[in-house]
Amino acid sequence: MIRFDKVSFTYQESLQNGGLRDVDLTINKGECVLLCGRSGCGKTTLTRLVNGLIPYFYPGEVTGTTYVDGKDIQDYPMYEVSEHVGSVFQNPRSQFFNVDTDSEISFGMENLAYPREKMKERISKTVADLDIAHLTGRSIFELSGGEKQKVAFASIYAMSPSIYLLDEPSSNLDMDAIEDLRRTLELLKKQGKTILIAEHRIYYLRELVDRIVYMENGAISAVFSPSQFLSIPEEQRHSMGLRALDLSKVQPRAIAENSQKPILEVRNLSLFYKKKSVLDDLNLSAAPGEIIGIIGHNGAGKSTFSRTLCGLHTNYTGQILWDGKELNAKSRLKRSYMVMQDVNHQLFTESVLDEICLSMRTEDRAKAEAVLAEMDLLPYRERHPMGLSGGQKQRVAVASAIASERPLIVFDEPTSGLDLFHMRQVAEVVNRITEQGRTAVVVTHDPEFILRCCNFVIHMEHGEIQESYSLCKPEGREHLLEFFLNDME
Repeated sequence: MIRFDKVSFTYQESLQNGGLRDVDLTINKGECVLLCGRSGCGKTTLTRLVNGLIPYFYPGEVTGTTYVDGKDIQDYPMYEVSEHVGSVFQNPRSQFFNVDTDSEISFGMENLAYPREKMKERISKTVADLDIAHLTGRSIFELSGGEKQKVAFASIYAMSPSIYLLDEPSSNLDMDAIEDLRRTLELLKKQGKTILIAEHRIYYLRELVDRIVYMENGAISAVFSPSQFLSIPEEQRHSMGLRALDLSKVQPRAIAENSQKPILEVRNLSLFYKKKSVLDDLNLSAAPGEIIGIIGHNGAGKSTFSRTLCGLHTNYTGQILWDGKELNAKSRLKRSYMVMQDVNHQLFTESVLDEICLSMRTEDRAKAEAVLAEMDLLPYRERHPMGLSGGQKQRVAVASAIASERPLIVFDEPTSGLDLFHMRQVAEVVNRITEQGRTAVVVTHDPEFILRCCNFVIHMEHGEIQESYSLCKPEGREHLLEFFLNDME
């Protein structure tokens, strides 16, 4: 059981936002509770109180009491918290301590001094229950984002805590992996586990959650039963910043055909890593002002392709041309800007404003502030980028790409951790920059985002292009939704 008794929290020196105000909430044993609301509303902060990261790792002023199993969480030693509470963070890389998957899955049990035989038994059960035999014996560095998420979850599941905290668990997952996650959550419910999920993508949780807690500005604004939540009118749901409850009802933006001559061409592109084919004979082209969405399952080679396109991989064969001229990796780096899947890799400065200025060829602070205002980030211009929520960091990286004015912008999962309002905001900004004649490539598992901005879709699997089609006609949009909806069945 978890109970928040008039809990308020302010991060030290405002290095973080998303504090809490007078939270009263009881989560009963065996309940599955969804925390939702706009980016930065305090969802993640609430989970940090339960797992003890506040105030030990994130210092600040706490008032009120957070109880876990009837005991003040601050009275638990940190090692004891991990026996009761397991956390899976939005960025699984931040909780890895080993370089191989087997060691990572057993790491928590080793720290709790499990006997060797019990460890072997728990690892075997974890691998079987979660169906991850294909992820054992692997290097952490060779896993896709979705595969890393599964390993992070497995390392917690192996310890069998009574409480599970999940922060944006679906943000980097394909539809197959989301369905696997849904089945795993069903398994946890059957085992009587208590589950607290902070999430923006809520369609896969409709039949799982027992209660929905909606947060605004660090406070609980409303608590819904599933039937009450499903009956919220669509217009009201949009005003609350909540994502789609039914993907089949997502309304696409009208998109016009682009008849311009291609500016970007990829010819017979192949890439090998440790003698293994990662990309195989890829061919595609994009015109100025075009937005190409790249879809496919985790591990399909989408991120590898996007990095190669930007000049971050050099061990390839084939050609990449810009305006008819073949470009080497160094030249592509100058012409392109990439928003990475893990944006923590590309945040370097002491303030959000400095971060935007860093991406500019010629620093223009007034223009940088205009970009921040466009991305709803101006109030945070003096904040340290690493002190923002996951969704806010994502928007800082997107804002940096806009300010760079590079002719080719590549986005790898740009809507991870974004609520409906900010997802649409990013889509509108991407549309505007391509109206200026720039070209965008978007790697994503987010059909809502694709339908808001992309002209064309390329479906990749196993390093190959399976199919490609335009979204300018209704049949293309229907085909896109079929891909995502079929994966959920």
